[in-house]
Amino acid sequence: MYVNHLKRKVNDQMSEAQVIEKLKNEGCRITKQRRIILEVILKNDFSSCKDIYYQVAKIDSDIGMATVYRMIRQLEDLGVITRIETIKVNDSF
Repeated sequence: MYVNHLKRKVNDQMSEAQVIEKLKNEGCRITKQRRIILEVILKNDFSSCKDIYYQVAKIDSDIGMATVYRMIRQLEDLGVITRIETIKVNDSF
């Protein structure tokens, strides 16, 4: 089974303000929803995009999964986070 993990880049770790500035420079509006998603991502490491969505939804249930996925893609494009594919071996055989 392949699992996607999202990790913040260790050598390139940026503060929230630096990431917001990068997003603004790319023409992205910094909405309340984007700030919440960014805050959740920067404070934690997650094993999947859905995990991020569930944490974000606890804070603001009006934020949709598509919004979270778009923000993750933007952060990947900016080099703030990296998606790592890992392989998990099933012990049941």
